[in-house]
Amino acid sequence: MTDASDLRARILASRDTLTPAEILEKSRAIQHTLAGIDSLQRCRTIFAYVSFRSEVDTTAIIDELLASGRKVAVPVTRVKEKRLDVITITSRAADLVPGYRGIPEPRADLWQTRQVAAEEIEAILLPGSVFDRRCGRFGYGGGYYDRFLAQNPKALRIGLAFDLQVVERAPLAAHDQLLDMVVTESGVIAATRQTV
Repeated sequence: MTDASDLRARILASRDTLTPAEILEKSRAIQHTLAGIDSLQRCRTIFAYVSFRSEVDTTAIIDELLASGRKVAVPVTRVKEKRLDVITITSRAADLVPGYRGIPEPRADLWQTRQVAAEEIEAILLPGSVFDRRCGRFGYGGGYYDRFLAQNPKALRIGLAFDLQVVERAPLAAHDQLLDMVVTESGVIAATRQTV
C-alpha cells in the first residue's frame, strides 16, 4: 500500500490541477445528487464545511440548505485546542469572514451566541484529501474532523469529493473515521460504517 502522506500529497496535487470552471461544474453535480439523498433531506440540523481552494465548492450547497429552512452550522478551527467548534449561520455573506489559513468561518461575535454541541448535529458534510470505496477518509493531517466525528457517532456522515480523490482502498489508521457515504460528481459511494 502507498504511504498515507504520499497518497495525500499526490491526490491533492491532482485536485489542484482542476480549473475553477471544472470545480464549479463538478460541485454542481454533487449538489444535485445531495438534494436527492432522502436520509440527508430528513435532517434538520446540518454541519457543512466551508470550501477553500480546490475543495468541492459548498457555497451553493450551504445557500440551498439555508433557503430550505435548515439549521446550518459551520466550523471554527481551534488550533491550540486541536478541535472544531460548531457555529450556526443564517447568511454566508453576512456571517463568514476569513479565519484560520484564510478559510471562511463565522465572525467572532457569533461564537458565544450560536455555538452548537457536536451531538446536536444530525448530518455532517465534510471535506478530505483522499476517500476510498469503504467510505474511508483522509483529511489534511490535523485530525480535526476525526476528533469531531468521534464526538457524534450517530450523525449521518457524508464526504464530498471529486472522482479523482477516490481510491480503491486507502491505508487507514485506527483513528481514521469511516463515513456513511461519499458523494462525487459521478454519484454516491455508500458503505456500512464499521471500524477501520
